[in-house]
Amino acid sequence: MSDVPPIPSTMTYIRLTDYGPAENLVPAEGPVPGPAPGQVLIKVAAAGVNRPDVLQRQGNYPPPAGASDVLGLEVAGTVVKLGDGVERFQVGDSVCALVVSDGYSQYVVAPEPQVLPVPTGLSLQQAAALPETYFTVWSNIFDRGQLKEGETILIHGGSSGIGTTAIQLAKAFGATVIVTAGTDDKCAACKDLGADHAINYQSDAFEDKVLKVTEGRGADVILDMIGGAYVPRNLKALATDGRLVQIAFLDSADISGNFLQLMTRRLTWTGSTLRPRTVDAKGRIAKALEDNVWPLLSKGAVRPIIHATYPLEEAAKAHKLMESSSHIGKIMLEVTHPEPEPDEEGDAASAAD
Repeated sequence: MSDVPPIPSTMTYIRLTDYGPAENLVPAEGPVPGPAPGQVLIKVAAAGVNRPDVLQRQGNYPPPAGASDVLGLEVAGTVVKLGDGVERFQVGDSVCALVVSDGYSQYVVAPEPQVLPVPTGLSLQQAAALPETYFTVWSNIFDRGQLKEGETILIHGGSSGIGTTAIQLAKAFGATVIVTAGTDDKCAACKDLGADHAINYQSDAFEDKVLKVTEGRGADVILDMIGGAYVPRNLKALATDGRLVQIAFLDSADISGNFLQLMTRRLTWTGSTLRPRTVDAKGRIAKALEDNVWPLLSKGAVRPIIHATYPLEEAAKAHKLMESSSHIGKIMLEVTHPEPEPDEEGDAASAAD
């Protein structure tokens, strides 16, 4: 505990001045929060940048009730203060956490159930790349999608943070993996991560390719964040008894098509959001990850793929990269802290030495 420096009264965070372009993200100063009962205060070393952050900045994804308008859904760092009732963690522990907001800050509070130890062998920057994508992939592919060993999954956006995570976890649990991506280079990167087949959606109709490589059977599970015109094409690419799992509608949520096949081929179309779920629900996902996935991370069987890292103060540049869709893997923010100034007693002791 003596190795943890004093907590300052103020911190740097990224303020959204108004909905709109990335330039509206600017550094600002504000008070360091205090942990409520059941929460820990984390001195942030790194934070992840995610597509929902961009949507919120644009005004298309309002934060849930009780969340601030400061962006950021995942962090890693050091526990520096405990709220009443916290039992698992101690001051000085290295952790990563899923947060509902405020990740673009030097300090953030997180509910204890949403906090996880840093997997053995991972840096804090790597650990900060885990929560949002790993929580999302686990809860949607394995909980809702019920992907099983020996089945086939189609993952859209294979080169994204979600996609690179989904490829590795699906392969680790014995699935055949098909992905879509927008360039040949991205397709190659997905295959390097373990994808069995990669489809360039700019040049090929993915539904036809899926049926071809599965010899007409189709995929058992499809993870989709596009929606819109992709939905009827996804249904065509599903196997009988297949499951389409929707995690976003980047194209459109207004959809038309022949949905009789939901009945005739016993298809399931489901989906979920992560951010509005209760702390208990997120805690159950965290427990499943720690039991099933953290050992894989510690062994190096799966790993976070980090494309680029920016200083916290350059969050606007990170958002521009996200919007360009030229990245492969995660985009991260590095959070630095000024060295604490020694008090007079400390100065005197140093002089005596």
